[in-house]
Amino acid sequence: MAVNRDEFFREVTLRICSSLDIGVAVNRAFNYLREHFPLDEIYLDIYDSKLGAIRRIVHFAKSGGEAAEEILPLTELVWKWGSSLAGPLIMDAETVSGPAKAIAELVKLEENTDLVLPLRVEQELIGVLILRAYGERRYEQEHAELLSVVADPFALALANALSYREAIHYRDILLDDNRFLKMELLSQAGDEIIGGNSGLRNVMEMVRQVAPLNNTVLLMGETGTGKEVIANAIHFASSRKDGPFIKVNCGAIPEGLIDSELFGHEKGAFTGALTEKRGRFERASGGTIFLDEIGELPPQAQVRLLRVLQNREIERVGGDRPIPVDIRVIAATHRNLDSMVSENRFREDLWFRLNVFPIIVPPLRQRKEDVPALTRYFVELKSQELGVAIPPAIAPGALERLVNYGWPGNVRELENLVERELIRHRGGQLRFDSLLPSDGDSKAQPDAEGKADGPLNLDEAMSSHIGKVLRITNGKIHGPGGAAELLGINPNTLRGRMGKLGIMYRRKK
Repeated sequence: MAVNRDEFFREVTLRICSSLDIGVAVNRAFNYLREHFPLDEIYLDIYDSKLGAIRRIVHFAKSGGEAAEEILPLTELVWKWGSSLAGPLIMDAETVSGPAKAIAELVKLEENTDLVLPLRVEQELIGVLILRAYGERRYEQEHAELLSVVADPFALALANALSYREAIHYRDILLDDNRFLKMELLSQAGDEIIGGNSGLRNVMEMVRQVAPLNNTVLLMGETGTGKEVIANAIHFASSRKDGPFIKVNCGAIPEGLIDSELFGHEKGAFTGALTEKRGRFERASGGTIFLDEIGELPPQAQVRLLRVLQNREIERVGGDRPIPVDIRVIAATHRNLDSMVSENRFREDLWFRLNVFPIIVPPLRQRKEDVPALTRYFVELKSQELGVAIPPAIAPGALERLVNYGWPGNVRELENLVERELIRHRGGQLRFDSLLPSDGDSKAQPDAEGKADGPLNLDEAMSSHIGKVLRITNGKIHGPGGAAELLGINPNTLRGRMGKLGIMYRRKK
């Protein structure tokens, strides 16, 4: 039956241009094309130069249903041969030879017939449209000539759809980055470090030395000493201050997810990986990544991190190509990594890479001159957060008691104490008598800086001050006034650390 080519062109064009979703558009055209061709399946393929393969982005069958995207490995030689095709090509198992035979095997032609239409925009091949009819010798030359009439509409629709996909992809990246950075960038570049001219003056001098450079920095010190604040200072004093500042608590990410969170994953890398995902290292490119609790990294993640530090490139989970990243790494830990290396719990080569420029952040008990300024700062900050219009004054003698306290939970414990005191405040001045010992006992608080036979290592120091806080709370871990709140960590995290450190403690009745 003769076909009016103008009408055919108009009807196919209307359908193929009816949606920016290329799958929807091809499906509408498929239903119309079946009226004029022997047609059981339709495919739309593009060449992915990064993968060196054909990416099948659309597939519909007469029997119904849409197949998932496929990746079909293809040699560059075969693709170049396909690029040289001047017009439609009829393929069946009996007639194909040479490069066409390789394609026939790849697409499982078997006893069927394919009508292949190259799709070009300004002479550049961007993809191919394939009509398949079950059985041999189903297509004639007149079919090829009719299909060639709609080569341009299909090519333009494919080009627009690919451009639209790319625009949506980059839009999602920008929205994702914006949302992520709003959560991450909690500190401002202009924030002053309290104690920078007193208890932390040596630390800040090291910060001024290292900030303009790009080398890796390792921050060491007890939990709650303010290592994250020092990391902020390094980033915002560096040439990367206008780039992203990504913070990662390595101890807070489940071991099964850490690779995906840090390094990202490709679509289909594992069950539930419905789309590709950029990891924290990719997000940090052009800026700084802060790896807190670096000692909690599992062995496999340590290997991947070592590669990042050595080559400045990552590889996504399920991926097979390196992705360069322009980042600066700042790591922090409260653990004795040197001891962990000797116990085979931390890689020695990674330890050497991290320990290029260590900065030790002293505990609050070693810089008690900072306590008054920190207390006033937290009173102002927490009053604003809690909606207290006028921050209350501090009672005479209260600051002296705070200075004389041992602060096993360091700055974080002081911050939590101030917030709790403001919540309990019912007028008058802040006395800070809800937790601290009486004046007569305050000087008796041990500093836990050492022991008779030498200094404590970090695990021993942590065990000591967790024990003290548990004694203060009568063994209470969870809830208001519990040890987890005083230490500024999640109760489950505290129980986990107690288990690692061998601390057995039951609440006193």
